[in-house]
Amino acid sequence: QVQLVESGGGLVQAGGSPRLSCAASGTIFSINLMGWFRQAPGKQRELVARIPTHGSANYADSVKGRFTISRDSANNTVYLQMNSLKPEDTGVYYCHLWTPGVNEYWGQGTQVTVSS
Repeated sequence: QVQLVESGGGLVQAGGSPRLSCAASGTIFSINLMGWFRQAPGKQRELVARIPTHGSANYADSVKGRFTISRDSANNTVYLQMNSLKPEDTGVYYCHLWTPGVNEYWGQGTQVTVSS
């Protein structure tokens, strides 16, 4: 079984720059994608950013140029550096680990609230 443990987030002022972290543990395929989704109140969960074991990251248009995803594959950890936060970035942020065609896992979620 795989566990994803998220940290970071909380209450942040608009324009702030928090960083989220997610550490995965358990039996993990070496080839995978790690990423972050978020869900705002009353809205569907949406992809924020995702990064493969090898290759380039992709981002939601709404966060391009403001958020940066990175990973430490040796330690199965993924980070999300969030800059220039806006109130519309408020939501629960979920860590996601996906090996296509094999399995996927979700973290428990961490709340990010951006105050204006």
